[in-house]
Amino acid sequence: MSINVRSEIAPLKKVLLHRPGKELENMAPEFLERLLFDDIPYLKRAQEEHDAFAELLRNNGIEVVYLHELAAVAIEDPEIRKQFIYQFIVEAGIKHPRLKETVYHYLDEIKDNEALIRRTMEGIQHQDLPETNEAKGLAELAPNAYPFVADPMPNLYFTRDPFASIGNTASVNKMYSVMRDREVIYADYIFNYHPEYVGTQKSYKRYFDFSIEGGDILTLNEKLLAVGISQRTQAEAIEKLAQQLFFEMADNTVETILAFDIPKIRAYMHLDTVFTQIDHDKFTVHPGIEDTLVVFELTKGTDGEILIKEEKGSLEEILERHLGHKVTLIPCGGGDYVISQREQWNDGSNTLCIRPGEVVVYGRNDVTNALLEEHGIKLHVIPCSELSRGRGGPRCMSMPLIRE
Repeated sequence: MSINVRSEIAPLKKVLLHRPGKELENMAPEFLERLLFDDIPYLKRAQEEHDAFAELLRNNGIEVVYLHELAAVAIEDPEIRKQFIYQFIVEAGIKHPRLKETVYHYLDEIKDNEALIRRTMEGIQHQDLPETNEAKGLAELAPNAYPFVADPMPNLYFTRDPFASIGNTASVNKMYSVMRDREVIYADYIFNYHPEYVGTQKSYKRYFDFSIEGGDILTLNEKLLAVGISQRTQAEAIEKLAQQLFFEMADNTVETILAFDIPKIRAYMHLDTVFTQIDHDKFTVHPGIEDTLVVFELTKGTDGEILIKEEKGSLEEILERHLGHKVTLIPCGGGDYVISQREQWNDGSNTLCIRPGEVVVYGRNDVTNALLEEHGIKLHVIPCSELSRGRGGPRCMSMPLIRE
């Protein structure tokens, strides 16, 4: 089975990563807001940190696969490769007929498929394209014009978001911003053409109307899913996902979806930035969400109907009711207002569980990490001075494909 994820905490066996590349160097301060970044990571150090993350996973018996490698295999057929290049050009927003042809030939000349995939990720500037005898357009001649023909994709190292593993299905997501929606092209081709993944059922499809991102999807157990109504995931998308799982997916085991309505702000962009499961009975939580959190239960009705009701009680009570046992909520930053705000910003709540009670964390969140250890959690600490500038932690940077 190419995908099998029915838990947040079961032993991790196979995971998808993306090693940061030149796309990080194709950012300039004036383009940060457009590219959804707050700062520019130093690439060399970011790669060293990411390599340490990957090596830690391998040392714990986890198979690591890379996005560009899977995508390269997916486009091995010459006709699929051609289709991919043309689709990339359309999704990059390249509209001028001459420029479209120039970019096509530029990319098609890259014969190694891994190099081609990497090139599409990095971004293409006007100055990268070969000189031709044809007259240039105004966009190329104007000295203050935007330099990119195709924008870089610096958020790609957060592989959690473009798709999500739910049971043995893939939620191939429609992303909140046009900038990040372009990232889904790689998942699209992997699940349509890669020999290992081509038959995977899609519990969500990128051409659906409403946005949903993988950082908002948490598989609490084989029957229970938590999904955030967040800055990036719309409530309507959760209903559509429920409809797909309950009525369209063969062998689906999910019976209940808990929709967590969290504040729609950048600091809390996804549910997993404020809430993650780290053991059978333990969760990290950012205390800033608890007073405003509203939770809804979605279950299967008849004739395609989704039954929705608001849950009553505290987050702890709601979780205990649905999991059937006591739970402990461990507050990010120990509950101190300033510390919790700072460490949540640096993804203190964004942990990757590799087996029950054992998680990967960023080293910079001292207070939260000490508190996790006090609760008996085994920590694998990774360096993060550069990776954390992208506003995502170990969970954001990893997409589990198989858990035990």
